[in-house]
Amino acid sequence: MARPRKQRCCRRYQADRVYKPRGIPLKNMEVTVLSVDQFEALRLCDVENFDQKEAGRKMGISRGTIQRLLYGARKQIIEAMVSNHAIVINLKESEASE
Repeated sequence: MARPRKQRCCRRYQADRVYKPRGIPLKNMEVTVLSVDQFEALRLCDVENFDQKEAGRKMGISRGTIQRLLYGARKQIIEAMVSNHAIVINLKESEASE
């Protein structure tokens, strides 16, 4: 049996955020979905300049989990940019999994 998921503290956002290449309609593009957890880990470490340990403390999770979130998020963003995919930061996905 899997361990229960820990409650994560993330900044509240009102709606999904979509970033896409200009000039291509969203309906004609593949979409890469980034969870709000991944987005928050990126924001704390790359924008707010917290180290992984402090970011983990702020989100209420371990440093290892922050490291995994950052690795996955950065990989997804780079792959989406190289492949001309839209990037959607999906709030509903993270709320559904809690």
